[in-house]
Amino acid sequence: MAYRITSDCLSCGSCADVCPAGAISQGDDQYVIDADACLDCGSCESTCPASAIVSE
Repeated sequence: MAYRITSDCLSCGSCADVCPAGAISQGDDQYVIDADACLDCGSCESTCPASAIVSE
């Protein structure tokens, strides 16, 4: 079960900074999570100031 970033993303990058797998990168309009690389650790979800990261 991977996480995904919703349209509430502020593009602050805090999620990418804490991802131990490096699964989060800047997309066209917001940050995106590579579901295949995601470890499902939840680090990004708890760090997001906009609560824009949800589990699938």
